[in-house]
Amino acid sequence: MRPTVDSVERLTAAFQKLPSIGRRTAQRLAFYLMKADREEALSLAEAIIELKEKTRYCSICFNLTETDPCSVCSDSTRNSSIICVVEEPRDVLAVEKTGQYRGLYHVLGGVLSPLDGIGPDNLRIRELQERVRNGVQEVILATSATAEGETTSVYLAKLLRPYPVKVSRLAQGLPVGGDLEIASKETLIRAIEERRKVE
Repeated sequence: MRPTVDSVERLTAAFQKLPSIGRRTAQRLAFYLMKADREEALSLAEAIIELKEKTRYCSICFNLTETDPCSVCSDSTRNSSIICVVEEPRDVLAVEKTGQYRGLYHVLGGVLSPLDGIGPDNLRIRELQERVRNGVQEVILATSATAEGETTSVYLAKLLRPYPVKVSRLAQGLPVGGDLEIASKETLIRAIEERRKVE
């Protein structure tokens, strides 16, 4: 049975709600799925349902996980005295891809952006402070090199100043205005190795 124009339009509208997907790309995806065999389409639908049903946030670092705590937080071989603070779970994947960092993570859930109504209470900053109180020796601020990422980094550095913890920032091998997920492996390795103390 061929899908009606309404069903194609409905799927196109659903795809358009995804980040960076315009109308033309959404239509191409909808028509691709229309031509795909039933098993491929059902496999995609099942993967989306599984993602929504099984995936949650780690209760310690707030990374995405299917088990709580996540595999990083429960790995006894990792250096628990260092926490790398990132904006989103995708940034954890970017840093892990380098194979150079063996500490823990803390996912803020975004950046400070007063124009968008995102203040300190909208991020997981209190949870970070609680973790720092429990024997952390270094916090690496790995927010993006955007204006909001820099603002968040400066705010966190000032907030953590009273704690007996070294606060460093990724070296500026990262492009200004760029996100961690698009940086190359080599760029991220250098940024981690050449991180600097935040004054």
